[in-house]
Amino acid sequence: IYRGTGYLGFTRMTDVFKPTIAAVHGYCVAGGLEMALWCDIRLATANARFGCLERRWNVPLVDGGTQRLPRTIGWGRAMDLMLTGREIDAETALAWGLVSAVTTEDTAYPMARTWAERIAAYPQGALRTDKQAAIRGWGLPLDEGLRTEAMLGMTQLNTSEFTEGVQRFRTRRAKGAASDATD
Repeated sequence: IYRGTGYLGFTRMTDVFKPTIAAVHGYCVAGGLEMALWCDIRLATANARFGCLERRWNVPLVDGGTQRLPRTIGWGRAMDLMLTGREIDAETALAWGLVSAVTTEDTAYPMARTWAERIAAYPQGALRTDKQAAIRGWGLPLDEGLRTEAMLGMTQLNTSEFTEGVQRFRTRRAKGAASDATD
Protein backbone atom coordinates (compact mmCIF):
# COMPACT_ATOMS: atom_id res chain seq x y z
CA ILE A 1 0.00 0.00 0.00
CA TYR A 2 1.26 3.43 -0.93
CA ARG A 3 1.38 5.93 1.92
CA GLY A 4 1.82 9.32 0.29
CA THR A 5 1.48 12.82 1.61
CA GLY A 6 -1.91 13.62 0.10
CA TYR A 7 -5.18 12.94 1.86
CA LEU A 8 -5.93 10.05 -0.47
CA GLY A 9 -2.27 9.02 -0.67
CA PHE A 10 -1.97 7.24 -3.99
CA THR A 11 -3.03 10.32 -5.97
CA ARG A 12 0.43 11.73 -5.25
CA MET A 13 2.03 8.92 -7.26
CA THR A 14 3.38 10.27 -10.54
CA ASP A 15 5.40 7.32 -11.77
CA VAL A 16 2.67 4.78 -12.51
CA PHE A 17 3.19 3.68 -16.07
CA LYS A 18 0.46 1.04 -16.18
CA PRO A 19 -2.73 2.40 -17.77
CA THR A 20 -5.54 3.27 -15.36
CA ILE A 21 -9.27 3.62 -16.05
CA ALA A 22 -12.06 5.12 -13.92
CA ALA A 23 -15.73 4.25 -14.37
CA VAL A 24 -17.77 7.12 -12.87
CA HIS A 25 -21.37 6.74 -11.78
CA GLY A 26 -23.17 9.49 -9.87
CA TYR A 27 -21.27 12.29 -8.17
CA CYS A 28 -17.55 12.66 -8.94
CA VAL A 29 -16.58 15.66 -6.84
CA ALA A 30 -13.82 16.71 -4.44
CA GLY A 31 -11.53 13.76 -3.70
CA GLY A 32 -13.51 11.54 -6.07
CA LEU A 33 -12.74 13.92 -8.91
CA GLU A 34 -9.08 13.97 -7.91
CA MET A 35 -9.03 10.15 -7.94
CA ALA A 36 -10.65 10.08 -11.38
CA LEU A 37 -8.18 12.69 -12.67
CA TRP A 38 -5.32 10.42 -11.53
CA CYS A 39 -6.57 7.86 -14.07
CA ASP A 40 -5.59 7.96 -17.73
CA ILE A 41 -9.07 7.29 -19.06
CA ARG A 42 -12.41 8.18 -17.52
CA LEU A 43 -15.78 6.74 -18.56
CA ALA A 44 -19.04 8.07 -17.11
CA THR A 45 -22.66 7.12 -16.85
CA ALA A 46 -25.20 9.59 -18.18
CA ASN A 47 -26.14 10.65 -14.62
CA ALA A 48 -22.56 11.46 -13.56
CA ARG A 49 -21.86 14.92 -12.16
CA PHE A 50 -18.41 16.50 -11.85
CA GLY A 51 -17.12 19.48 -9.93
CA CYS A 52 -14.98 21.03 -7.23
CA LEU A 53 -17.83 21.39 -4.75
CA GLU A 54 -15.37 21.63 -1.85
CA ARG A 55 -15.00 25.28 -2.88
CA ARG A 56 -18.34 25.93 -1.20
CA TRP A 57 -16.93 24.95 2.21
CA ASN A 58 -13.38 26.36 2.04
CA VAL A 59 -11.82 22.93 1.55
CA PRO A 60 -8.71 22.94 -0.66
CA LEU A 61 -7.85 20.52 -3.43
CA VAL A 62 -4.95 18.52 -1.98
CA ASP A 63 -4.74 15.35 -4.08
CA GLY A 64 -3.59 16.66 -7.44
CA GLY A 65 -6.73 18.45 -8.57
CA THR A 66 -5.06 21.83 -9.07
CA GLN A 67 -2.44 20.20 -11.28
CA ARG A 68 -4.35 17.51 -13.15
CA LEU A 69 -7.62 19.33 -13.87
CA PRO A 70 -5.98 22.13 -15.94
CA ARG A 71 -3.84 19.54 -17.76
CA THR A 72 -6.94 17.52 -18.58
CA ILE A 73 -9.51 20.14 -19.60
CA GLY A 74 -7.46 23.31 -20.07
CA TRP A 75 -6.84 26.31 -17.87
CA GLY A 76 -10.07 28.23 -18.45
CA ARG A 77 -12.44 25.35 -17.87
CA ALA A 78 -10.43 24.15 -14.85
CA MET A 79 -10.57 27.61 -13.32
CA ASP A 80 -14.31 27.69 -14.00
CA LEU A 81 -14.83 24.53 -11.91
CA MET A 82 -12.21 25.28 -9.26
CA LEU A 83 -13.27 28.87 -8.59
CA THR A 84 -17.06 28.71 -9.00
CA GLY A 85 -17.71 25.41 -7.23
CA ARG A 86 -20.32 24.59 -9.84
CA GLU A 87 -20.91 21.12 -11.21
CA ILE A 88 -21.18 19.88 -14.77
CA ASP A 89 -23.05 16.93 -16.22
CA ALA A 90 -21.61 13.95 -18.09
CA GLU A 91 -22.27 15.39 -21.56
CA THR A 92 -20.42 18.60 -20.68
CA ALA A 93 -17.59 16.52 -19.19
CA LEU A 94 -17.41 14.63 -22.49
CA ALA A 95 -17.41 17.84 -24.54
CA TRP A 96 -14.66 19.27 -22.31
CA GLY A 97 -12.50 16.17 -22.59
CA LEU A 98 -12.85 15.22 -18.94
CA VAL A 99 -14.30 11.82 -19.90
CA SER A 100 -13.74 9.68 -22.98
CA ALA A 101 -17.26 8.25 -23.25
CA VAL A 102 -20.70 8.51 -21.68
CA THR A 103 -22.65 5.31 -21.27
CA THR A 104 -25.49 3.79 -19.26
CA GLU A 105 -25.40 2.48 -15.70
CA ASP A 106 -25.54 -1.08 -17.01
CA THR A 107 -22.61 -0.70 -19.36
CA ALA A 108 -20.14 1.60 -17.56
CA TYR A 109 -18.23 -1.11 -15.70
CA PRO A 110 -18.33 -3.63 -18.58
CA MET A 111 -17.11 -0.88 -20.95
CA ALA A 112 -14.23 0.00 -18.62
CA ARG A 113 -13.36 -3.69 -18.36
CA THR A 114 -13.49 -4.12 -22.15
CA TRP A 115 -11.18 -1.14 -22.65
CA ALA A 116 -8.84 -2.43 -19.94
CA GLU A 117 -8.75 -5.92 -21.48
CA ARG A 118 -8.04 -4.43 -24.90
CA ILE A 119 -5.17 -2.34 -23.52
CA ALA A 120 -3.84 -5.34 -21.56
CA ALA A 121 -3.88 -7.47 -24.72
CA TYR A 122 -1.45 -5.12 -26.46
CA PRO A 123 2.30 -5.61 -26.06
CA GLN A 124 3.13 -3.71 -22.88
CA GLY A 125 6.71 -2.48 -23.41
CA ALA A 126 6.10 0.36 -25.85
CA LEU A 127 2.69 1.14 -24.37
CA ARG A 128 4.26 1.80 -20.97
CA THR A 129 7.27 3.70 -22.29
CA ASP A 130 4.92 5.87 -24.36
CA LYS A 131 2.88 6.69 -21.25
CA GLN A 132 6.10 7.36 -19.36
CA ALA A 133 7.37 9.66 -22.13
CA ALA A 134 4.07 11.57 -22.13
CA ILE A 135 4.22 12.03 -18.34
CA ARG A 136 7.88 12.99 -18.21
CA GLY A 137 7.72 15.21 -21.29
CA TRP A 138 4.64 17.17 -20.20
CA GLY A 139 5.55 20.82 -19.84
CA LEU A 140 9.07 20.44 -21.21
CA PRO A 141 10.21 22.37 -24.25
CA LEU A 142 9.54 20.32 -27.39
CA ASP A 143 13.20 19.44 -28.00
CA GLU A 144 13.58 18.09 -24.44
CA GLY A 145 10.31 16.19 -24.70
CA LEU A 146 11.46 14.63 -27.97
CA ARG A 147 14.75 13.58 -26.33
CA THR A 148 12.81 11.98 -23.48
CA GLU A 149 10.56 10.16 -25.95
CA ALA A 150 13.53 8.89 -27.96
CA MET A 151 15.47 7.80 -24.87
CA LEU A 152 12.53 5.80 -23.53
CA GLY A 153 11.37 4.49 -26.90
CA MET A 154 14.82 3.26 -27.86
CA THR A 155 14.75 0.86 -24.90
CA GLN A 156 12.13 -1.13 -26.80
CA LEU A 157 14.02 -1.57 -30.08
CA ASN A 158 16.16 -4.54 -29.06
CA THR A 159 13.42 -6.59 -27.44
CA SER A 160 11.81 -9.75 -28.76
CA GLU A 161 8.43 -8.03 -28.34
CA PHE A 162 9.56 -5.29 -30.76
CA THR A 163 10.90 -7.80 -33.31
CA GLU A 164 7.67 -9.79 -33.14
CA GLY A 165 5.66 -6.56 -33.48
CA VAL A 166 7.54 -5.52 -36.62
CA GLN A 167 6.88 -8.95 -38.14
CA ARG A 168 3.17 -8.72 -37.26
CA PHE A 169 3.09 -5.22 -38.80
CA ARG A 170 4.59 -6.55 -42.03
CA THR A 171 1.88 -9.20 -42.21
CA ARG A 172 -0.84 -6.85 -40.90
CA ARG A 173 -1.54 -9.00 -37.81
CA ALA A 174 -1.74 -6.72 -34.80
CA LYS A 175 -1.65 -8.19 -31.30
CA GLY A 176 -4.76 -7.23 -29.36
CA ALA A 177 -6.15 -5.34 -32.35
CA ALA A 178 -9.70 -4.12 -32.37
CA SER A 179 -11.54 -2.06 -34.92
CA ASP A 180 -12.64 0.62 -32.47
CA ALA A 181 -11.88 1.47 -28.84
CA THR A 182 -15.39 2.77 -28.17
CA ASP A 183 -17.22 -0.47 -27.39
